[in-house]
Amino acid sequence: MKKTPTIELYTFFYKKAPVIINHSPYIPIMAGNAQSKAAIDMQGDDTGDHISSKNKYYSELTGTYWVWKNTCQDIVGVVHYRRFLTQQAEPLSYRFKRMLYYLVGIHYKRYGLIYTKNVQKFKGAVLSENEIIELLNEYDIILPTKRKLKYTVREHYQRYHNAKDLELLQAIIQEKCPEYGGALERVLASKRMYANNMLVMKRTDFDRCMSWLFELLFEFENRVKLAEYQGYQERILGFIAERLLNVWIEKQQLRIKELPVIYFKHFKFSK
Repeated sequence: MKKTPTIELYTFFYKKAPVIINHSPYIPIMAGNAQSKAAIDMQGDDTGDHISSKNKYYSELTGTYWVWKNTCQDIVGVVHYRRFLTQQAEPLSYRFKRMLYYLVGIHYKRYGLIYTKNVQKFKGAVLSENEIIELLNEYDIILPTKRKLKYTVREHYQRYHNAKDLELLQAIIQEKCPEYGGALERVLASKRMYANNMLVMKRTDFDRCMSWLFELLFEFENRVKLAEYQGYQERILGFIAERLLNVWIEKQQLRIKELPVIYFKHFKFSK
């Protein structure tokens, strides 16, 4: 009899908030718990081998690092406390609503996202364990639908962040893994990007990806002055990780399954 693979999807929190999905395979984790100590009834990312204290720079990546170093399963995934992957069709009313996005000019921002306040209506549509097993029998990785950008990935980053970050990233890749240079250029020239550092994959591939990713992130961290990044920009390593994950995926030529993301923008629980 074929063994059923063990599956764990980690849902990252950064503050106290309702736990929408609290059953297998989803496991809530408080990211950055070393500083916030917000985890009361859930696991924090500040045990074992961790970088929890760096959360303001790495954002959800401190949780991802904790998962990489402190867990072991056949299939692993990382999502957010209000962003979940789904394989179920979007309701007709929401598809009609999506058409209106073009009229008000927000179709780029909401491409691939199902915005909703209705937890009860959509929580049953969150990607299930059986769906994950079936998909990974055919694909190597499950990712959120690629976001559409008005500009190239390079131009988008330069508009909203420090352009010198990309120069440093290119220099590090050229030094550490020049074989990824072509993939980096293709990603930066594209107007599409996998966002939010969310994914589901087999553990062996996850380990390969994380080993590559964090080596480069730590090198980047060592070469910048983090104190110069303030406010929103403090999440610099999280922003860099998004671009790097796209580079790794581009280089590996994986069989990719893209899925929409249910985004519980506000919480609305029925009694």
